[in-house]
Amino acid sequence: MKSIALFGLLALAVLATTGAKYTDKYDNTDIEEILNNDRLLLGYIKCVLDEGPCTPDGKELKSHIQEGLETNCAECTVAQRTNMEKIFRHLINKEHEHWEALKKKFDANNVYAQKYEDDLKKFMN
Repeated sequence: MKSIALFGLLALAVLATTGAKYTDKYDNTDIEEILNNDRLLLGYIKCVLDEGPCTPDGKELKSHIQEGLETNCAECTVAQRTNMEKIFRHLINKEHEHWEALKKKFDANNVYAQKYEDDLKKFMN
């Protein structure tokens, strides 16, 4: 269950169903538990970066990350948006190396990630 969860973490924003809101399958995932478990977090990050194996859920997540970033999670549920903010805040503040690797892969021109970083700075001030 925990292994499905992290990208319940990034998946919060990205597991889509055709023409509808993203699936709410991961809305009740304990994101804090994943973010505080290096093994789980790293497993999902490696999956998404094509540096390690993926669970079926990880594969599905990976296929939708780009869309989630580009649309500011337009198809997300409220719970997914909240979790996405927690994930990005954690990655930016505590896992900066992983945040940079994810940006390089999914947002090489820093178009979308910059918005999240700017929003985080607003909350911190």
